Amino acid sequence: MIELVEKDAQDAIERLQPIGKIERGEKIPPLRSFLGYRGMLIEQIGEPEKGLPKVFRMANGDIFGPNLAHHAKDKTFEEFICGSTHVKELGPKYPPLILGELKEYMIFIEKLKIKDFIWSLEKPCKCGPIYEPDWWNVPSIQPYNNCYNYASNYRTNTFAQPGRAAEDMYNAITCAEVKSGAVKDELIDAPDNDNKCPDEGHLVALVIWPNWDYHWYRKGQNEYWSHKPGGTAVTNLDNDGNTISDPRTANRGSYTEFCTFMVVKHGHIKLN
Repeated sequence: MIELVEKDAQDAIERLQPIGKIERGEKIPPLRSFLGYRGMLIEQIGEPEKGLPKVFRMANGDIFGPNLAHHAKDKTFEEFICGSTHVKELGPKYPPLILGELKEYMIFIEKLKIKDFIWSLEKPCKCGPIYEPDWWNVPSIQPYNNCYNYASNYRTNTFAQPGRAAEDMYNAITCAEVKSGAVKDELIDAPDNDNKCPDEGHLVALVIWPNWDYHWYRKGQNEYWSHKPGGTAVTNLDNDGNTISDPRTANRGSYTEFCTFMVVKHGHIKLN
Protein backbone atom coordinates (compact mmCIF):
# COMPACT_ATOMS: atom_id res chain seq x y z
CA MET A 1 0.00 0.00 0.00
CA ILE A 2 1.19 3.51 -0.84
CA GLU A 3 -0.12 6.52 1.11
CA LEU A 4 0.09 10.00 -0.39
CA VAL A 5 -0.33 13.04 1.85
CA GLU A 6 -0.56 16.82 1.56
CA LYS A 7 0.91 18.15 -1.71
CA ASP A 8 1.42 14.68 -3.21
CA ALA A 9 -2.20 13.75 -2.45
CA GLN A 10 -3.54 16.96 -3.98
CA ASP A 11 -1.37 16.45 -7.06
CA ALA A 12 -2.71 12.90 -7.44
CA ILE A 13 -6.35 14.05 -7.14
CA GLU A 14 -5.72 16.69 -9.81
CA ARG A 15 -4.22 14.10 -12.17
CA LEU A 16 -7.13 11.71 -11.55
CA GLN A 17 -9.94 14.14 -12.30
CA PRO A 18 -12.45 12.66 -14.80
CA ILE A 19 -12.40 14.51 -18.12
CA GLY A 20 -14.69 12.47 -20.35
CA LYS A 21 -17.15 9.64 -19.92
CA ILE A 22 -16.29 6.31 -21.50
CA GLU A 23 -18.83 5.87 -24.27
CA ARG A 24 -20.78 2.72 -25.03
CA GLY A 25 -18.74 0.48 -27.33
CA GLU A 26 -15.33 1.58 -26.06
CA LYS A 27 -13.06 -1.14 -24.69
CA ILE A 28 -13.27 -0.99 -20.89
CA PRO A 29 -10.26 -2.79 -19.35
CA PRO A 30 -11.86 -4.11 -16.13
CA LEU A 31 -14.47 -5.91 -18.25
CA ARG A 32 -11.61 -7.68 -20.06
CA SER A 33 -9.76 -9.10 -17.08
CA PHE A 34 -6.03 -9.70 -17.26
CA LEU A 35 -4.00 -12.24 -15.31
CA GLY A 36 -1.46 -10.16 -13.44
CA TYR A 37 -1.80 -6.39 -13.20
CA ARG A 38 -5.47 -5.38 -12.86
CA GLY A 39 -5.22 -1.68 -12.17
CA MET A 40 -4.66 0.44 -9.08
CA LEU A 41 -7.24 0.50 -6.30
CA ILE A 42 -7.39 4.05 -4.96
CA GLU A 43 -9.01 5.01 -1.65
CA GLN A 44 -9.47 8.58 -0.44
CA ILE A 45 -8.86 8.90 3.28
CA GLY A 46 -11.30 11.28 4.93
CA GLU A 47 -13.85 13.32 2.99
CA PRO A 48 -13.69 12.42 -0.74
CA GLU A 49 -12.82 15.14 -3.21
CA LYS A 50 -15.69 16.31 -5.38
CA GLY A 51 -16.07 14.33 -8.59
CA LEU A 52 -14.41 11.15 -7.31
CA PRO A 53 -15.86 8.38 -5.09
CA LYS A 54 -14.15 7.28 -1.89
CA VAL A 55 -12.85 4.08 -3.52
CA PHE A 56 -12.25 3.57 -7.24
CA ARG A 57 -9.95 1.74 -9.65
CA MET A 58 -7.63 3.06 -12.35
CA ALA A 59 -6.60 0.82 -15.24
CA ASN A 60 -4.82 1.84 -18.44
CA GLY A 61 -5.53 5.54 -17.85
CA ASP A 62 -9.25 5.10 -17.15
CA ILE A 63 -11.05 5.29 -13.81
CA PHE A 64 -13.99 3.19 -12.60
CA GLY A 65 -16.19 3.19 -9.51
CA PRO A 66 -19.72 4.08 -8.32
CA ASN A 67 -21.19 6.31 -11.04
CA LEU A 68 -17.72 6.57 -12.54
CA ALA A 69 -16.50 5.25 -15.90
CA HIS A 70 -14.32 8.02 -17.25
CA HIS A 71 -10.98 8.84 -18.83
CA ALA A 72 -8.60 10.42 -16.30
CA LYS A 73 -7.01 13.81 -16.85
CA ASP A 74 -3.54 12.22 -16.68
CA LYS A 75 -3.64 8.92 -18.56
CA THR A 76 -0.02 8.26 -17.55
CA PHE A 77 -0.76 8.38 -13.82
CA GLU A 78 -0.05 4.67 -13.34
CA GLU A 79 3.40 4.98 -14.89
CA PHE A 80 4.04 8.12 -12.83
CA ILE A 81 3.20 6.32 -9.58
CA CYS A 82 5.17 3.20 -10.53
CA GLY A 83 8.27 5.33 -11.09
CA SER A 84 7.83 7.46 -7.97
CA THR A 85 9.85 7.34 -4.77
CA HIS A 86 6.75 6.01 -3.00
CA VAL A 87 6.95 2.69 -4.89
CA LYS A 88 10.73 2.57 -4.47
CA GLU A 89 10.27 2.79 -0.71
CA LEU A 90 8.44 -0.58 -0.82
CA GLY A 91 11.69 -2.26 -1.85
CA PRO A 92 13.95 -2.53 -4.92
CA LYS A 93 12.00 -5.36 -6.57
CA TYR A 94 8.70 -3.47 -6.76
CA PRO A 95 9.31 -0.72 -9.38
CA PRO A 96 10.49 -3.09 -12.17
CA LEU A 97 7.88 -5.69 -11.19
CA ILE A 98 4.93 -3.28 -11.34
CA LEU A 99 6.18 -1.44 -14.44
CA GLY A 100 6.69 -4.75 -16.25
CA GLU A 101 3.17 -5.94 -15.40
CA LEU A 102 1.71 -2.56 -16.43
CA LYS A 103 3.47 -2.79 -19.80
CA GLU A 104 2.08 -6.30 -20.41
CA TYR A 105 -1.40 -5.09 -19.48
CA MET A 106 -1.24 -2.20 -21.95
CA ILE A 107 -0.14 -4.57 -24.72
CA PHE A 108 -3.09 -6.82 -23.86
CA ILE A 109 -5.57 -3.93 -24.13
CA GLU A 110 -4.18 -2.95 -27.55
CA LYS A 111 -4.61 -6.53 -28.79
CA LEU A 112 -8.27 -6.46 -27.76
CA LYS A 113 -8.91 -3.57 -30.11
CA ILE A 114 -8.11 -5.61 -33.20
CA LYS A 115 -9.44 -9.05 -32.31
CA ASP A 116 -12.84 -10.65 -32.77
CA PHE A 117 -13.73 -13.32 -30.22
CA ILE A 118 -15.77 -16.45 -30.85
CA TRP A 119 -17.27 -18.53 -28.03
CA SER A 120 -18.63 -21.86 -29.23
CA LEU A 121 -22.08 -23.00 -28.12
CA GLU A 122 -21.26 -26.70 -28.44
CA LYS A 123 -21.27 -28.65 -25.16
CA PRO A 124 -19.00 -31.71 -25.38
CA CYS A 125 -18.20 -31.50 -21.62
CA LYS A 126 -21.67 -32.27 -20.35
CA CYS A 127 -20.79 -31.79 -16.66
CA GLY A 128 -18.81 -28.60 -17.15
CA PRO A 129 -20.24 -25.36 -15.75
CA ILE A 130 -21.95 -22.92 -18.10
CA TYR A 131 -19.94 -19.88 -19.16
CA GLU A 132 -22.17 -17.10 -17.83
CA PRO A 133 -19.98 -14.05 -17.05
CA ASP A 134 -22.99 -11.75 -16.65
CA TRP A 135 -23.97 -13.73 -13.54
CA TRP A 136 -20.57 -13.27 -11.89
CA ASN A 137 -19.78 -9.75 -13.15
CA VAL A 138 -22.30 -7.84 -11.05
CA PRO A 139 -21.58 -5.54 -8.05
CA SER A 140 -23.07 -7.95 -5.49
CA ILE A 141 -20.87 -10.87 -6.60
CA GLN A 142 -17.78 -9.79 -8.58
CA PRO A 143 -15.69 -8.03 -5.86
CA TYR A 144 -16.36 -10.67 -3.21
CA ASN A 145 -15.52 -13.86 -5.12
CA ASN A 146 -12.16 -14.79 -6.61
CA CYS A 147 -10.56 -17.28 -9.00
CA TYR A 148 -11.03 -20.15 -6.51
CA ASN A 149 -14.74 -19.40 -6.12
CA TYR A 150 -15.20 -19.17 -9.86
CA ALA A 151 -13.18 -22.26 -10.75
CA SER A 152 -15.11 -24.31 -8.19
CA ASN A 153 -18.39 -22.69 -9.28
CA TYR A 154 -19.07 -22.02 -5.60
CA ARG A 155 -20.08 -18.52 -4.53
CA THR A 156 -19.19 -17.68 -0.91
CA ASN A 157 -18.77 -13.88 -1.01
CA THR A 158 -15.68 -14.41 1.18
CA PHE A 159 -12.84 -14.44 -1.40
CA ALA A 160 -12.44 -18.16 -0.66
CA GLN A 161 -9.01 -19.58 0.15
CA PRO A 162 -7.89 -23.22 -0.30
CA GLY A 163 -8.16 -25.07 3.01
CA ARG A 164 -9.78 -22.27 5.01
CA ALA A 165 -13.13 -24.06 5.29
CA ALA A 166 -11.28 -27.03 6.78
CA GLU A 167 -9.39 -24.68 9.13
CA ASP A 168 -6.11 -25.78 7.56
CA MET A 169 -5.22 -23.16 4.94
CA TYR A 170 -2.05 -23.22 2.84
CA ASN A 171 1.08 -21.72 4.44
CA ALA A 172 3.03 -20.73 1.33
CA ILE A 173 2.46 -19.89 -2.32
CA THR A 174 3.67 -23.21 -3.72
CA CYS A 175 1.94 -25.87 -5.79
CA ALA A 176 2.16 -28.38 -2.96
CA GLU A 177 0.74 -26.06 -0.29
CA VAL A 178 -2.14 -24.58 -2.31
CA LYS A 179 -3.09 -27.98 -3.73
CA SER A 180 -3.07 -29.46 -0.23
CA GLY A 181 -5.53 -26.79 0.91
CA ALA A 182 -7.80 -27.54 -2.05
CA VAL A 183 -7.70 -31.29 -1.29
CA LYS A 184 -8.87 -30.48 2.25
CA ASP A 185 -11.83 -28.68 0.63
CA GLU A 186 -12.58 -32.01 -1.15
CA LEU A 187 -11.23 -31.13 -4.60
CA ILE A 188 -9.67 -34.22 -6.20
CA ASP A 189 -6.11 -34.09 -7.48
CA ALA A 190 -5.98 -35.35 -11.08
CA PRO A 191 -2.46 -34.65 -12.41
CA ASP A 192 -2.75 -37.25 -15.18
CA ASN A 193 -6.08 -35.96 -16.46
CA ASP A 194 -4.36 -34.33 -19.49
CA ASN A 195 -7.07 -31.71 -20.12
CA LYS A 196 -9.85 -34.29 -20.49
CA CYS A 197 -13.39 -33.73 -19.19
CA PRO A 198 -14.11 -36.01 -16.20
CA ASP A 199 -17.11 -38.32 -16.24
CA GLU A 200 -18.39 -36.65 -13.06
CA GLY A 201 -17.90 -33.08 -11.93
CA HIS A 202 -15.76 -30.57 -13.82
CA LEU A 203 -12.08 -29.93 -14.39
CA VAL A 204 -10.08 -27.08 -12.86
CA ALA A 205 -6.41 -26.15 -13.09
CA LEU A 206 -4.02 -24.57 -10.58
CA VAL A 207 -1.11 -22.32 -11.58
CA ILE A 208 1.39 -20.32 -9.52
CA TRP A 209 3.18 -16.99 -9.80
CA PRO A 210 6.18 -18.25 -7.79
CA ASN A 211 6.22 -16.94 -4.20
CA TRP A 212 3.63 -14.32 -5.09
CA ASP A 213 0.13 -15.58 -5.99
CA TYR A 214 -1.91 -18.56 -7.17
CA HIS A 215 -4.64 -18.71 -9.81
CA TRP A 216 -7.36 -21.16 -10.90
CA TYR A 217 -9.06 -21.90 -14.23
CA ARG A 218 -12.14 -24.01 -14.97
CA LYS A 219 -13.08 -26.04 -18.05
CA GLY A 220 -16.56 -25.33 -19.44
CA GLN A 221 -19.16 -27.35 -21.30
CA ASN A 222 -17.68 -26.47 -24.70
CA GLU A 223 -14.16 -27.67 -23.66
CA TYR A 224 -12.77 -24.14 -23.44
CA TRP A 225 -11.46 -22.64 -20.21
CA SER A 226 -12.37 -19.44 -18.39
CA HIS A 227 -11.23 -17.73 -15.19
CA LYS A 228 -11.76 -14.79 -12.84
CA PRO A 229 -8.62 -12.83 -11.92
CA GLY A 230 -9.14 -11.80 -8.30
CA GLY A 231 -12.04 -9.46 -7.75
CA THR A 232 -12.21 -8.44 -11.40
CA ALA A 233 -14.49 -9.74 -14.12
CA VAL A 234 -14.79 -13.27 -15.48
CA THR A 235 -13.10 -13.75 -18.85
CA ASN A 236 -12.52 -16.56 -21.36
CA LEU A 237 -9.27 -15.05 -22.68
CA ASP A 238 -5.59 -15.42 -21.86
CA ASN A 239 -3.03 -12.60 -21.76
CA ASP A 240 -2.73 -12.67 -25.56
CA GLY A 241 -6.47 -12.12 -25.89
CA ASN A 242 -7.01 -15.68 -27.13
CA THR A 243 -9.60 -18.21 -26.01
CA ILE A 244 -8.10 -20.94 -23.81
CA SER A 245 -8.12 -24.52 -25.06
CA ASP A 246 -5.45 -25.66 -22.58
CA PRO A 247 -4.23 -23.62 -19.58
CA ARG A 248 -0.83 -25.30 -19.81
CA THR A 249 -0.10 -23.57 -23.13
CA ALA A 250 -2.07 -20.32 -22.63
CA ASN A 251 -0.29 -17.03 -22.00
CA ARG A 252 -0.55 -16.79 -18.21
CA GLY A 253 1.73 -13.80 -17.70
CA SER A 254 3.80 -14.17 -14.53
CA TYR A 255 1.92 -17.32 -13.44
CA THR A 256 4.63 -19.46 -15.00
CA GLU A 257 4.28 -22.65 -12.93
CA PHE A 258 1.55 -25.09 -13.94
CA CYS A 259 0.74 -27.22 -10.90
CA THR A 260 -1.99 -29.72 -11.63
CA PHE A 261 -5.46 -30.48 -12.89
CA MET A 262 -8.11 -31.16 -10.24
CA VAL A 263 -11.73 -32.32 -10.31
CA VAL A 264 -14.62 -30.59 -8.57
CA LYS A 265 -17.47 -33.01 -7.80
CA HIS A 266 -20.65 -31.01 -7.54
CA GLY A 267 -22.12 -30.92 -4.04
CA HIS A 268 -19.04 -32.52 -2.47
CA ILE A 269 -16.86 -29.47 -1.78
CA LYS A 270 -16.96 -26.83 0.93
CA LEU A 271 -15.27 -23.45 0.49
CA ASN A 272 -14.77 -20.43 2.72
